[in-house]
Amino acid sequence: MVTAEHLVDVHAHFVTPHYVEAAEAAGFLRPDGMRGYPDWSPAQHLELMDYTGIRTSVLSLSSPGTHFGDDRAARALTREVNEFAADVVRDRPGRFGHFASLPLPDVDGALTESAYALDVLGAHGLAVETNAAGAYLGDTRFEPLWQELGRRGAVVFVHPTSPPCHEQVALGRPRPMLEFLFDSTRAASDLVLSGVLLRHPRIQWIFTHGGGTLPLLADRMELFRTVFGFGSADGPTVQEQLRSLWFDMAGSPFPHQIPALTRSFGHDHLLYGSDYCWTPAAGTLAQVASVDAAPQPEVGTWRALTTRNAALLLPWTAEE
Repeated sequence: MVTAEHLVDVHAHFVTPHYVEAAEAAGFLRPDGMRGYPDWSPAQHLELMDYTGIRTSVLSLSSPGTHFGDDRAARALTREVNEFAADVVRDRPGRFGHFASLPLPDVDGALTESAYALDVLGAHGLAVETNAAGAYLGDTRFEPLWQELGRRGAVVFVHPTSPPCHEQVALGRPRPMLEFLFDSTRAASDLVLSGVLLRHPRIQWIFTHGGGTLPLLADRMELFRTVFGFGSADGPTVQEQLRSLWFDMAGSPFPHQIPALTRSFGHDHLLYGSDYCWTPAAGTLAQVASVDAAPQPEVGTWRALTTRNAALLLPWTAEE
């Protein structure tokens, strides 16, 4: 399947044996309602990348993250997985990048870890979840973190996780099927309506899975902002603010998801994402095949478009 047009994958995951052990010890035996944790190794990942034409994969830890209720344990586990990923990146320069984990909702720990990850480990951005113990990204307690990351102009990769009260709303089904998409929408709406996007315009936010249900609900959010007075009625519209976000196409991008996204927010901030290794290799292969088989954009191909966009957001991914 190797093609001359490479991909840059901004949504790729890893796990370590000790991370899985810690998560299971904390009670996450079926994470987000899934059957268990995937296997992962750099060698397996590179084999898949070579077959599909993925030049670079940016690694991050997926849900349930690193904070299982104890701040001290979360700080230690976060440091461990970040140092592991940094070693992988150093061993295979150009093939892997890293969005470092943060131990939210521990804001002090997150500030310390973000500085260490960016300044010492050389992380290419930070990874957060759509909510941390039920606190969404517009929560005022996170404001010191956004101030610091805004000062740095950091890239922040927002990965969905299970919402509060998922036991009732997920109906016993895996939360990644539906609830992840709803929680991404909820988190993005909170960034807009709380004013975080306007207060910290230098943060580069990446949202996953084609923006969840944002293409369908942005107009409704704008209605409530302007007619019903939720959020400031001044300044950019909801649609304009959401256009400042970056979106990856992990999941089932075609035939419907990405056309809906690009009709709503354009092509300029669209990125490729595989969601491997939580999406098994067979699923990744099928997804890449759907990208290649879909009607291509007027500006070229989905591969070329997303790779070009990735180079704008992450200049180090540009092919020399």
